[in-house]
This record gives sequence, C-alpha cells and structure tokens, in this order.
Amino acid sequence: MSIQSTVEPVARLIEELNKLPGIGPKSAARLAFYLLKSPKEQTQALADAINEMKERIVFCSICFNITEEDPCQICQDQSRDRSKICVVEEPLDVIAIERTNDFKGLYHVLHGALNYMDGITPQQLKIEELIKRATADEVDEIILATNATTEGDATAMLINRQLAKLGVRTTRIARGLPMGGDLEYADEVTLSRALEGRREM
Repeated sequence: MSIQSTVEPVARLIEELNKLPGIGPKSAARLAFYLLKSPKEQTQALADAINEMKERIVFCSICFNITEEDPCQICQDQSRDRSKICVVEEPLDVIAIERTNDFKGLYHVLHGALNYMDGITPQQLKIEELIKRATADEVDEIILATNATTEGDATAMLINRQLAKLGVRTTRIARGLPMGGDLEYADEVTLSRALEGRREM
C-alpha cells in the first residue's frame, strides 16, 4: 500500500514515523494503523509522553548527557572519580556503561561520530568541549569508548591526536565488543571487560 492510497492524516503519520531510525515504510504503516485502532487514551498518553520529554529534558552543560536538571546527577555526584572521563557517542551509551556498575568516573557525550559522507564534522561534535575538560588539573585519564565502527575509530583517533599534543593520557576500551557493534547493545559483562582491558592510545 502506498502512502498516496490512504487518507491524508494517516499518510502524514506514516511519513513522520518513517523518519525514525530503524523504521522502514512497512513498519511505519503497521505502527500507524496500530495507533489508529488503539483507544484514544492510549494514543493521547503517547503524544503526552513525547511532548513532556521535549519540554523537560535538556542536555547537561558539562557532559552533554540528557538530564532534567543542569548539571546532571552524575556530574553533581561528588563521590564520582573526577580524574577519569569516559567519552561516548550517545546518551544511550552512558546508560549501557552505568548498567555495569563498574565505572565510577564521569562522562562526556559527543552526540555522534565523525562521518564526512553524512556531513558530520568535528565541529558538530562536542570535541572542543571535551578538550577543555580534559586539560583540567583533576583529570588524569580520558577513556575513549566510541563504538567499534569505522566512524567510532576515526573519532577516537582524532581525539587522541588532539589530547596527545596536550600531554593528556588517553586510553581506548578493549575489543571485547564486536567490530561494527554499538555499546548500547552490549551486555554488562562484555562492557565491564572492555573497560577493564582498556589500553593506551
């Protein structure tokens, strides 16, 4: 069924759902018709949850993780080891590492990885902010936990080069993760071993 063959409000919803990552045209259509058949209370609750998220969630001004208050709880927590900063691509990666209960340092979220083909340059990532944080007196290790992908590796190498010029110690998490894999999908044991086996860059 093409979008053109259905009524405009449904076609618009399918078009918007199709913009979500991992949602193709068929999945978008299935979701749209599921919502169409759902009770109004259910669809309203979904709409309210989306609006509330957009209204209440901000990015931490220190680490750029998602938060309801600025700075975020992790950055505010004085019991965290402030000598170590773990650099990840996305907020979901923070959640994945926190599930291990092994890392007690701070985080820095880049909000992506280098991908010149898609127009993602260093200026669009939070690299400059990381460099500023890394040069603080209390920081003695930057742990690069970008994904084991071509883009993640390129991002890690760029950051390592910049920090090496400043004499900042940089390590990379071990390859307990499959090549091309994302942190958010890794289990806690694999992530724990990857953190423990990190090496100098």
